[in-house]
Amino acid sequence: AVNKVDDYTVEILTKTPTAYVPYQVSFWFMSSQEHFEKVGSWAEFAKSPSGTGPWRFVSQTQRAKVEMVANKDYWDPARVPKVDRVILRPIPEASARVAALLSGQVDFIEAPPPDAVPRLKSSGMQIVTNAYPHNWAIKPSRIEGSPWNDIRVRKAANLCIDRDGMNQMLGGLSVPAMGHVPPGDTWFGEPKFKLGYRPDEARKLMAEAGHSKDKPLSVKIAISTSGSGQMQPLPMFEFLQANLNECFFDVQAEVMEWNALTAFHRKPADDKEAVSKGVNAVIVSHATQDPYSAFERFFLSSRISPAGSNWGMLKDPWYDQTLDKASKTFDAEAQSAILRSVHERAVDNAEWIWVTHDVNPRALSPKVKGFVQAKSWFQDLTPISIE
Repeated sequence: AVNKVDDYTVEILTKTPTAYVPYQVSFWFMSSQEHFEKVGSWAEFAKSPSGTGPWRFVSQTQRAKVEMVANKDYWDPARVPKVDRVILRPIPEASARVAALLSGQVDFIEAPPPDAVPRLKSSGMQIVTNAYPHNWAIKPSRIEGSPWNDIRVRKAANLCIDRDGMNQMLGGLSVPAMGHVPPGDTWFGEPKFKLGYRPDEARKLMAEAGHSKDKPLSVKIAISTSGSGQMQPLPMFEFLQANLNECFFDVQAEVMEWNALTAFHRKPADDKEAVSKGVNAVIVSHATQDPYSAFERFFLSSRISPAGSNWGMLKDPWYDQTLDKASKTFDAEAQSAILRSVHERAVDNAEWIWVTHDVNPRALSPKVKGFVQAKSWFQDLTPISIE
């Protein structure tokens, strides 16, 4: 519960002791009770949202645009937007986004395809990047009978992906994965299992697990055509598919639109849809910026989808006990030490097949000034001006 104490103080009551409140408050999106009562339902609220931020909602056209204007009455004068209006347009196809920027239809695009970057630069466009807490990985099913239950298979897959080669394919617009969180993260620790491109070692592990060139292991991975944090999913999938198929895997794809994949991912690996499609792994990009986002929702047995993002249904009492301890440890360094041990165990057990971390490339018109890309999934448009 959150209770008002006075005009400048609120009291936060949690069901259990948790040291994660400082992280969690950044995900509390305030809504107006008065506006909700006026419109009568959350569905109507979504059509006409109300808030207290630096932008005011004007209108939305489904699958076409959302329009916002500057909130000139925003409480912090230094953060009143410098432009009067922002129009957000969904353009799922990467080449269409590039064409829209080059033709002047838009001023700012997300995720330009790597092969378009030289053309964009030669046309005077700005390319901005920054590492942020993100991972792009194969999340395997761990239900009974899953081919991924054999740690030799999971380790082999981790050793058969040429992450540096993928980074080259992406024009250098990625950070090759060394684990669940990016290299250098405070929670990385010192895993004993070192990810890398060692296909001979991978094939040896697969042979020990009973697989060969003539008897490859069939796996089917759900992947989207685009989506938030998904980078360039289909070319990336085809790259890792070719890698894995050289290591006694037979990799198939279940290709979905992004919203369909997120709905699929909200149901666990033993759901009838996954079973009927023969899907035993998914690729869904994830944020790793706080202990819950990075670890709890994936490795707690209590967070099996839809209660969290433990799609594969991993169940390990060690994670349950250790993550519970971390959540009740209020000393920041002691908490980080526990989370480092969680990361070390996850990598040493090859719980996932980690591929890369995004640097979130964006392309901006030369007219756009003032944008500073944060190491975050959230970006600030208020400093932007147009010359």
